[in-house]
Amino acid sequence: MPKNKLQDFVYTVIMAVIMVYGMVVYNVALNTGGVSGQTFLLALHELPIMVPIAFVLEFFIVGKIAGKLAFTVVRPDDRPQVITYAISICICCIMCPVMSGVATLLFKQPSFGTWVKTWGMNFPMAICWQMFYCGPLVRLIFRLIFERGGQKK
Repeated sequence: MPKNKLQDFVYTVIMAVIMVYGMVVYNVALNTGGVSGQTFLLALHELPIMVPIAFVLEFFIVGKIAGKLAFTVVRPDDRPQVITYAISICICCIMCPVMSGVATLLFKQPSFGTWVKTWGMNFPMAICWQMFYCGPLVRLIFRLIFERGGQKK
C-alpha cells in the first residue's frame, strides 16, 4: 500500500483508470443490452471525462473520509488485509453514489429517480468489481512498480 504522496498519487491513478473503465463497460453493456467487442471500445470514450473526476474525488476528498469511516469499524492493529478491505468498501460506499450522480448528469436524463436507479444498478457491481478484481489487480500492479527484487522501495 502507498507509503508516501507519490505512491498514493500513482496508486490512485491506477485505481481510478481500472475501476472507472470496468464500471463504464458495465454501464455501456446495460445501456446497449449486452456485451460485445464494441462495448469495450465505447467505454473508452467516457474515460477522459470520468477518470479525472474519480481521481480528484478519491485523492482529495473520499480517501480521507473513507479512512476515517473504516477506522470506526476496524482498529489500527487489525490485520492489514482487513483494514484494506474495510477502506475499499467505505470508498465504494461513497464513490458509487457520487459517480452515479456524475454519470447521470453527464450521460443521462438527469432526475432524482434516474440517479437512484443508476446508483442501485451500479452498487452491487462496484463492490464486486472492487473487492474481487480491480482491487487485487491494482495492488499487484502497485507492488510490481514499487517493489524491486523482493525489496520494498
